[in-house]
Amino acid sequence: MQYLGIEYNIKNTPVLDKNFIPFGVWMKEYLKEAKIPVSIAVERENGLISVRDTFIRGGQFADADYRYIERFVKFELWSIGGFRVYICGCDEIAKKLAEAYSSAGERSFDYQFVGDVYEKPLEVLAVSREDFPEAHEVAKQIGGHMDGCRIGFDAGGSDRKVSAVIDGEPVYSEEVVWYPKVTEDPTYHFNEIVTAFKTAASKMPRVDAIGVSSAGTFVGNSPMVASLFIKVPSDRREEVKSIYDRAGAEIGDVPLVVANDGDVTALAGFMSTGRGDILGIAMGTSEAVGYVNTDGNVLGWINELAFAPVDLSEKAMQDEWSTDFGVGCKYFSQDAVIKLAPAANIILDPENTPAEKLKVVQALANEGNEDALDIYRSIGCYLAHTLVLYSNFYEIETLLVLGRVASGDGGDLLISECNRILEEEYPELAAKINVTLPDEKMRRVGQSVAAASLPEL
Repeated sequence: MQYLGIEYNIKNTPVLDKNFIPFGVWMKEYLKEAKIPVSIAVERENGLISVRDTFIRGGQFADADYRYIERFVKFELWSIGGFRVYICGCDEIAKKLAEAYSSAGERSFDYQFVGDVYEKPLEVLAVSREDFPEAHEVAKQIGGHMDGCRIGFDAGGSDRKVSAVIDGEPVYSEEVVWYPKVTEDPTYHFNEIVTAFKTAASKMPRVDAIGVSSAGTFVGNSPMVASLFIKVPSDRREEVKSIYDRAGAEIGDVPLVVANDGDVTALAGFMSTGRGDILGIAMGTSEAVGYVNTDGNVLGWINELAFAPVDLSEKAMQDEWSTDFGVGCKYFSQDAVIKLAPAANIILDPENTPAEKLKVVQALANEGNEDALDIYRSIGCYLAHTLVLYSNFYEIETLLVLGRVASGDGGDLLISECNRILEEEYPELAAKINVTLPDEKMRRVGQSVAAASLPEL
């Protein structure tokens, strides 16, 4: 197989998506003959800087060079985060990227997202070796505090979960359906959050702390960009930024900490196993990702891999929000199931919600329907090849797969297919990475209980 003059090979292709070109696999082949050094640095808040050295081919591979660096930078922006990109060694590519990642460019969504998160415009700069910055990374501890009476709140896109936790043991939990992603008035979100807090508080003698696991990108406790509030108009953004702190104040003057739901997933894995280097992928409404290192600390990255590149195919599905093609949310979420259904000869009612469409496919899979099971085989294949990419950016020993998509017989098949392909095509990754669903111990810890452990008393 060939893409932009680069030969690559995969033995296993997704049974329902023969056009799939895994970025990580193609990148690995591209770099074998790349000799021209390029350094890329991404700067984010508080002077934190991530630096990576790579190479390009040059000469007749100009299109491949640009495609590689553009996708590489995009992956870094959505995994690490940052508002300034320094590129040393390919000034012409840097210039083209600066045009693409601008308010009027091809990657205007990325530009706007960065502006919303960091409240400053995204810059892509071509710099000399003398002006290239040094790396500055700081990992930080997250959660693991079990003492006292705590509320743990997990804000999902379809349901909200809350737990009352006393000295690490849940004494009450509930799950309530809500509709945050289709509601414009943030008062609705606020009232739902306060209701959950008050319900949990009523099950304990007092409240010592509140921890929140929520989809989105945060600065402190403020959701700077979050799909939960996607319908809230921009002129009410300040209400969203303070929503969790204001809800906590309704309970009392107690410590409150908000963390990205992906990081809380990885934390739950660390709390249940005592082992780090965990990448958690929740396949639900979208792809939510979190990571803790060997010590169980987070890197301070945004880990928004829903918008990071996965597939280079020109026929890849377009993401409606970011307008880009071949990004993670179309491969590791309910959107992936819905996308693959027509190829599996499964007709879904267009009037149904995405969650309802997923339930139809899951029911068929649980009945042993081979067409439905092919959908999960395809997602497992996506995942195996994408781990070649993810393992270039994250040190992974455990990959935890969670979320509604991974439930039932389909989820078990997804995992087994991923592991089969890893062993067959990437034995070095198969020997290193344990791809698994949460065990019973982690299920007992749970997302909302892990969230409750976030604040330190």
